[in-house]
Amino acid sequence: MKAKLYIGSELEIFAHAQNWKRYWISRLGPYLTGDVLEVGAGMGANTLLLRSLCAGRWLCLEPDAGLMRKCVLSAERLGLSVEAVCGTLEDVPPAQRFDTALYIDVLEHIDDDAGELQRLTQRMRPGGCVIVLAPAHQKLFSPFDQAIGHFRRYDVASLGRIAPAGWTSCRREYLDSFGFFLSLANRRMLRQSEPTLRQVLLWDRALVPLSRYLDPLTGFRFGRSVLSVWRVP
Repeated sequence: MKAKLYIGSELEIFAHAQNWKRYWISRLGPYLTGDVLEVGAGMGANTLLLRSLCAGRWLCLEPDAGLMRKCVLSAERLGLSVEAVCGTLEDVPPAQRFDTALYIDVLEHIDDDAGELQRLTQRMRPGGCVIVLAPAHQKLFSPFDQAIGHFRRYDVASLGRIAPAGWTSCRREYLDSFGFFLSLANRRMLRQSEPTLRQVLLWDRALVPLSRYLDPLTGFRFGRSVLSVWRVP
C-alpha cells in the first residue's frame, strides 16, 4: 500500500509523559511475550520503552513513512533490534505469526476496527495476546480527538463487542481516573484541539501519580483510558 501521512501533531508532546507510560506499561507488561507486532508504532516513543521487556522478534508497523524513519533511527541509536514495515496489517506477510500484538492509542484511528481485529487473528499464534490501550468514553470525544483523526472513543463494552469470536478476555479496566476529569473539563469548557506541553507535563507529573493511587481503590472502574487484553484461541 502507499504510505499515509499521520494528521496528528501530538506525538512529540506526549512522548514527554513518562509517568503515564510507566503506569500503563506496568499493567500490560505481564502479557508482553515472544514475538511482538506493534501496530501503529509512530515515532517509536513506546517502542523504545517496551523493546527491552521482550527478547523475541519485534516488528514495528507504521503507515506514515516519516514517522517510521524516526522510529527506526531512534531504535538504532539505542542499539535496539527492531524490524519495520511501512504500511498496515495487510502489508505483513500472511505467513508471519506473532505471540503479542500491541495497539497503543491506535485502534481509535482505524475506521474498520472490528475488521482490523478479525484480520489480526490470522497473524497470531495460538494462545497469543492482543493488547489494546485506547481513549475511553465517547462522551469525552473532543475537538482534540477530531483533530488527530480519532473515529471514536471506547469503553469496556464497546471493545468487547468488536473482539472476534473465541477471543478470551484476560484484562479489561480503566486507567487514569484523575485524567478523566481533566478530559471532561476540556470537553465542556476548554475545547482545545491540542494540549500544550505545559499542560501535558502538569497532568503527567501531578495527576498521573494520583491516578496510580486512586485507580486500584475504585477497582479500575473509570478513567481516561481503557485497557483490554485478549488471548487468541
